[in-house]
Amino acid sequence: MSSSTKVLDPAFQGVGQRPGTEIWRIENFQPVALQKSEYGKFYMGDCYIILQTTSGKGGAYIYDIHFWIGRDTTQDEAGTAAIKAVELDAALGGRAVQHREVQGYESDKFLSSFKPCIIPLEGGVASGFTKPEEEEFETRLYICKGKRVVRMKQVPFARSSLNHDDVFILDSENKIYQFNGANSNIQERAKALEVIQFLKEKYHEGTCDVAIVDDGKLDTESDSGEFWVLMGGFAPIGKKVTSEEDIIPESAPAKLYSITDGEVKIVEGELSKGLLENNKSYLLDCGAEVFVWVGRVTQVEERKSAIQAAEGFVVSQNRPKATQITRLIQGYETHAFKSNFDSWPAGSAAPGSEEGRGKVAAMLKQQGLGVKGMAKSAPVSEEVPPLLEGGGKMEVWCINGRAKTPLLKEDIGKFYSGDCYIILYTYHSGDRKEDYFLCCWFGKYSIEEDHNTTIQLANTMFNSLKGRPVQGRIFQGKEPPQFVALFQPMLVLKGGLSSGYKNLVAEKGVADETYTTDTIALFRVSGTSIHNNKTEQVDAVATSLNSTECFLLQSGSSIFLWHGNQSTYEQQQLAAKAAEFLKPGVAVKHAKEGTESSSFWFALGANRITPAKEFLQKLSEIPTYFHIHSTKIEEVYNFSQDDLLTEDILILDTHAEVFIWVGHSVDPKEKQNAFDVGQKYIDMAASLDGLPLNVPLFKVSEGIEPSFFTTYFSWDLTKATVQGNSFQKKVALLFGLGHQAVEEKSNGSQGGPTQRASALAALSSALNPSSDKSAYPDQDRSNGSGGPTQRASALAALSSAFNSSSGNKTPSKPSGTSQGSQRAAAVAALSSVLTAEKKKQSPDGSPSHTPSSEAGSLEKSEVYEAQVSEDTEVREIEEPASISDSNVEESEPKQDAEQDEIGDESIQSTFSYDQLKVHSEIPVTGIDFKRREAYLSEDDFQTVFGMEKEAFYKLPKWKQDMQKKKADLF
Repeated sequence: MSSSTKVLDPAFQGVGQRPGTEIWRIENFQPVALQKSEYGKFYMGDCYIILQTTSGKGGAYIYDIHFWIGRDTTQDEAGTAAIKAVELDAALGGRAVQHREVQGYESDKFLSSFKPCIIPLEGGVASGFTKPEEEEFETRLYICKGKRVVRMKQVPFARSSLNHDDVFILDSENKIYQFNGANSNIQERAKALEVIQFLKEKYHEGTCDVAIVDDGKLDTESDSGEFWVLMGGFAPIGKKVTSEEDIIPESAPAKLYSITDGEVKIVEGELSKGLLENNKSYLLDCGAEVFVWVGRVTQVEERKSAIQAAEGFVVSQNRPKATQITRLIQGYETHAFKSNFDSWPAGSAAPGSEEGRGKVAAMLKQQGLGVKGMAKSAPVSEEVPPLLEGGGKMEVWCINGRAKTPLLKEDIGKFYSGDCYIILYTYHSGDRKEDYFLCCWFGKYSIEEDHNTTIQLANTMFNSLKGRPVQGRIFQGKEPPQFVALFQPMLVLKGGLSSGYKNLVAEKGVADETYTTDTIALFRVSGTSIHNNKTEQVDAVATSLNSTECFLLQSGSSIFLWHGNQSTYEQQQLAAKAAEFLKPGVAVKHAKEGTESSSFWFALGANRITPAKEFLQKLSEIPTYFHIHSTKIEEVYNFSQDDLLTEDILILDTHAEVFIWVGHSVDPKEKQNAFDVGQKYIDMAASLDGLPLNVPLFKVSEGIEPSFFTTYFSWDLTKATVQGNSFQKKVALLFGLGHQAVEEKSNGSQGGPTQRASALAALSSALNPSSDKSAYPDQDRSNGSGGPTQRASALAALSSAFNSSSGNKTPSKPSGTSQGSQRAAAVAALSSVLTAEKKKQSPDGSPSHTPSSEAGSLEKSEVYEAQVSEDTEVREIEEPASISDSNVEESEPKQDAEQDEIGDESIQSTFSYDQLKVHSEIPVTGIDFKRREAYLSEDDFQTVFGMEKEAFYKLPKWKQDMQKKKADLF
């Protein structure tokens, strides 16, 4: 790589020195760094290079380089971006993963860095940068796709652009409309609302109104009428026409090709790591994604050639534009790449090459197993998640045969390694009456039959508690902090008391080492606090001792507390507590390393102590290998609470624990199989990158998430408690909990001749713009009479009013008493007439509502449109016209209460670090105490956290909180 420094661009000097985002635009075939104020703006005529730097294992940085190619850019500019991306990688030491991003087909990883979406702008550097946001406002129509990351595309502003299968956003000057196609995805509807909030804040200064329009429903409120006026009139919309953008690349069995002098040649034989030579480049074709692998000793020019060869390969194979191209360097391969090979030794990965752990992903069950998972890195050992509230009720049962036997109170906390246990902890958390923590604990030497019995009995208890407990499956040696903290202390003993273990010992013909109170037994006391304090029986020999810990030696009726020279006072205190639990009321004999009595050594039989250095070395000598399966992993990047969609089963993998999160709206059968899905994920992750097979596994239900789960999110309790599907939840959060309630009072006391006269007057005014009559006539002076004739006349007038302007593809924005507003008023008045008469005809006088399913709404939509165009049979339209899922009273949408996690723009005052600390002697007042760090100056922030504010706020919320705790700002 020494020769590579000669070709580095000066723009890349000193990059990647801290976590965060850096962006360059290609101008005159050279990279030019963008100002941070320009981040997120992408012009269609340009190409960009984006560097994402994140902290990895052991403090090493992980680099991802994306080069974005605009729709209107030239081939030469696109080629320059690809070449400059290789040069940027060389400046970073040649260990970045590179991603090609084509406008409209960007990867989820790229889009997750610019949530909620990117909206490419017209123009580019060559055209002088047309800046729409600085010109007169132009009404635009967008199609919105994606349930976790959004792909936005501007489409022609015309009714013909709409269809029944997608979600659209109409951004007008004074109001933003969301049009939900009858067959559109619930989760896409919810995500579109986030985009609307973004548009409202960015382009409307947060002041415009927001309206939701459902396909096929002409509601009594004016929003629907206004929308259709803008779209040129209410009329049937066509079916979706499949375009290239809708073609999803298909995955295919991986094929390996070598790249030599720009030529691609297939490599025969089964895929294995041994085929990859470190002085060559290769192409791995997986159908939907193409990987370019380059050896460590290849030169920069060879790497540039390899990228160009891959782009030529995609074109020659007539692959869809959505085909992803990812370039990897030897030693820094991603899991998605390694999973295509038969084997991949763990030791071949370079330090810091692991991808970020703690990701959330949905589980997809296809043929075999398709898992949406996430990549992982080592946990932060010094950080402790929140523990369960104390003072609860603890119940423990030991499994014996097909039954469970309750433990006596004095034995709770003692676990035999040959047995299985069920633990039920009942406690109070927040405002909830009772919470439950239901776990299975499996001893290292317990038998499979006892495992199955434990799971079955625990499931029975789970069902008897109406599915409310957080469930866990915990294996000996992998107990998480929140489990260990429940037992003070926790003792793990040799042997077992169950019949299953006794039978196993007899079958194997081995000695039964089950602990008894009168035998010689040695216990290692590990940990320094309640969350990691565990006492475990070890072999009663002197070589089990080590200088860093404390040990208890039981010899008949005596008990010794031995503490190594490097053990701490806290460890000694915990050891004394364990001794009292083990031998209540027995005086403890203390033995410090080097001053032991002869009776102590007589019990152990020798006096060799394992030094601390040698002890730690032994722990690190266990080899680990990967065995790669074909299971696919799709990471959810930059995850947040919003990614927990109620229709999904998701996984949170923190490396130390695996959580299965189950949404309310998941199919009951899938809920029952949640643990099976989680175990399959663990099996896959164990073979892929060495996740321990006995990692703790928890099942968490939506709405009752424990604190040790929510700590990984910026948790909003309101979001967690709102009911409904994903879209209904988002509507309730953005517009208020009552927004979706069906209106029951606005039309209850009106109807008959007066309303019909109002409808006719409004329709007449709409058809006669020169009339002096108001678009909203005074109902008190109306003298019309009712009947089918008037209703037919009103419907005919409505159809005529809309059809007269249907040819206008770009109607002007309605204002005042314009013709468009009058038509909207006519729609509202007519709908009100029909609604009122429908209520009047109901036997009980109550409104008649007809809820419809997603599948049924399309059918209803088609019927309704046909009736409007014929305008003859009025009675057939009465039922659809009476359906309203919106509340007219809700004219002022409730503002989103969420704070922008990056947003310290509203913070104008700054204070010293000493003033802002939680335990300050000169505390500041009148600030948001949840955001103390935001009041630090830029220099103080850099000093305290070692990074800029922008980089800090891009960290996951739980990492932010941990950093703030360290700095006494939380």
